[in-house]
Amino acid sequence: MKNVLISGSGIGGSALARLLGEQGRTVTVVERAPAPRRGGQAIDIRGVALDVVERLGLLDRARGARTRMRGMSVLDGDGNEMHRSTESTFSSGRLDNGDIEVLREDFVRMLHERVGDGAEFLYGDSITALEEAEEGVRVTFEHAAPRTFDLVVGADGLHSGVRRLAFGAEERFIRHLDMHIAIFGADNFLGLDNWQVWLREGTAGYGIYPVRDNTELRVTFGFGGGPLGPEARTQEAYRALVAAHMAPLRWESDRLLKALREAPDFYADAVAQVRMDRWSRGRAVLLGDAGYGASVLSGQGTGLALVGAQVLADELARADGDHTLAFARYEERMRPFVTVNQALVEGRGEAGSPASEEALDRAKNAIVLEV
Repeated sequence: MKNVLISGSGIGGSALARLLGEQGRTVTVVERAPAPRRGGQAIDIRGVALDVVERLGLLDRARGARTRMRGMSVLDGDGNEMHRSTESTFSSGRLDNGDIEVLREDFVRMLHERVGDGAEFLYGDSITALEEAEEGVRVTFEHAAPRTFDLVVGADGLHSGVRRLAFGAEERFIRHLDMHIAIFGADNFLGLDNWQVWLREGTAGYGIYPVRDNTELRVTFGFGGGPLGPEARTQEAYRALVAAHMAPLRWESDRLLKALREAPDFYADAVAQVRMDRWSRGRAVLLGDAGYGASVLSGQGTGLALVGAQVLADELARADGDHTLAFARYEERMRPFVTVNQALVEGRGEAGSPASEEALDRAKNAIVLEV
């Protein structure tokens, strides 16, 4: 198990690359994007995931880069303030807790710097076939020459290619939550000063908050709707769909639509969970959203990816070359943690409302990492 291929250079894949590199393994990371991905929302590092970040040597840096929100306002469709809070925000929960909210791109950059030369990165490429043999997995890439690896880890998100190749069509495993989400950046034309605004009308709405010392905005737009076919999930098709749902909203929708059209970092996808009976098959194993995504509504996607990376690395180290045993122990330890975090989106009132602080406190600490 010395030679490991990780598909996906996001949070889970990069954390695992660092942890496996520390064990002396040869790590290759393949990433479909041509370069590290920019943009994205602020992510939350909570509970036991903070312990993983500390083990990675990034806790102080993550704290230094955290957002500095002072509070939030909830607006009606015309922009009138209906509620305000200086104690909590929808994106991060209570402002006086020990959790860390940090921009995804900032945290991924920190992880990549920690990996350094400890892994080979293949950008602009993807896996097209997996052929397992007794001595390893022969991997065919879209561009690079075929190679053989001891193990393959799918840390490639909701629409995981590794999961499709190893387990079958994604429709078997994705549980849609009848929502879609779009995230994009813009200049701070609202003049927000470490303050969030949230607006919802009907089944659509958005949250807006400033980043980069209040020079930029991150806009998170959500709207109701069922699953989309592959042809409707292209960036341009999604951008048009988002614009159609955003246009009827009032307040600052005209300027937000302009920012949407111009945003180079636009991202959109369904809000969904991944439910699977098992996360490994042969020498392939899934990590994070690829195997057990809890959806953005849980606020725990980052935590699951980080903790999953740590547990998988630990079990590979303990298994003395037996990947079947390592994968079984990984799942045994992670399954209860995943179950309680996926349950955060269940039994809530209005779709898209945050989980209760009590439920989140239980979920974010529902696993013990071994020393």
